[in-house]
Formats: sequence, structure tokens, C-alpha cells
Amino acid sequence: MAAPNQRNRRNDQNSDAGDKDGLTEKVVFINRCAKVVKGGRRFSFSALIVTGDRQGRVGCGFGKANEVSEAIRKASESAKKSLVKVAVRNNTIPHTVIGEHGGGRVLLRPASPGTGVIAGGGVRAVVEAAGIRDVLAKSLGSSNHANVVKATLEALTQLRTREEVFSTRGIRLKSAGTSAPAQAASAAAV
Repeated sequence: MAAPNQRNRRNDQNSDAGDKDGLTEKVVFINRCAKVVKGGRRFSFSALIVTGDRQGRVGCGFGKANEVSEAIRKASESAKKSLVKVAVRNNTIPHTVIGEHGGGRVLLRPASPGTGVIAGGGVRAVVEAAGIRDVLAKSLGSSNHANVVKATLEALTQLRTREEVFSTRGIRLKSAGTSAPAQAASAAAV
């Protein structure tokens, strides 16, 4: 019984590194780059971080430094500055959407309650940081970590709730008893 507790504790430390603002940080990718100089090799590191409050705000950041910890710190500061608001409805997304950035393309589809996050790598990190619990995702383009994360963020920023769409069209939601198609028909008839 001790092994599962250790595994959970380790996962919690890695994925839920929170701070005072209630933000969680997830390290998506760390890259090591070597520069050959006269005395040997000089290594530098870059880090890709996803930050979110699990309540609809999420952002990503990229940082480079000569040490891993410094690269992660720079990336987390960058991620906190780039937080965006995402439309979440009933722990899933309102509709199907495709996001593109560079060569990366990501398809996100809403899922029924209890499905979980069916996604991998950078897409999973972004979706979990946003607080989405049920979603189906597929990376269609490049597997470059940075492009996949940014394509996922692009897809999430395209999301619109039902209320936002109706308000832009000038349709008012009257009550819970009236269905949306009936309201649209009555608005078109007038």
C-alpha cells in the first residue's frame, strides 16, 4: 500500500507546484543545448511551462538559461504574464474546435461526464491547467512541444459559450423553460 501513496505524492509535487495566487505549474518540456567551445561543451537549457488556476485561466511560458532551475523560473514568470480566460461548461468545452500554431494543429472535442482527459503531452498539460476534466483531443500536425501547446491555447481561446453567441446575435435567453430553437424561431418571426 505504500507504493501508490509514494506515486501519488510524487505526481502531486511534479504537477501541482502551486503558489500564492492558486496557480498550478506543469513542466511540459526541458531541452538541453550544447555549444562546443575550446575547453569542451557549454550546456544551456530551455523550459516550456504551462500555468493555470484550474478555473478557466491558463497560459504558457518559455525560458532559457544556463541552469535548469533558472530556465524554469523564467518560463513560469512568462506563463503568469500570458494567462488567458477560457470558456468551460460543466467540466468540458462547449463545442468542437481546431487550433493551429505554426505546424501544430490540435482538435478538441467535448466529452460526456466521466470520460476524463483523453490527450497526451502538451495538450493534456494545458487542458488540465485550465480546469477541463472531460475532453477528447488529437494532435494532427507537428509534434513540436511548443507548437502543440500554443495550438491548444489557440483552440481554447476560440471557444464561445451559448450565452456569448446568443448575445452577439441579439437573442435573449428568457428562462430555463424555453428552448433555444424556439427563442430563435420567435426572434426570426418578429
